[in-house]
Amino acid sequence: MQTVGRVGKRSTLYPPKELIRKLGLEEGSKVVFSVEGDRLIVEKVKDPWMLALHSRKWAETTVEEFERESEEMQEEFTSEES
Repeated sequence: MQTVGRVGKRSTLYPPKELIRKLGLEEGSKVVFSVEGDRLIVEKVKDPWMLALHSRKWAETTVEEFERESEEMQEEFTSEES
């Protein structure tokens, strides 16, 4: 999709509203700018919480396993201090 936007005062970029909506951007959204040749690339910064909640899970653990691992790490840490 290509459309025309404009550059305003103080180099403010004004992309068309339809592009903003398509990317799911709103006021305050973070974006990453990069340059490839003579092209300006704008990419939405994904929210890490939303990624964690909605992405494919690749590991599984129980509360008991997590607690046991935590206790082992704490023991290692406290034994290093002694």
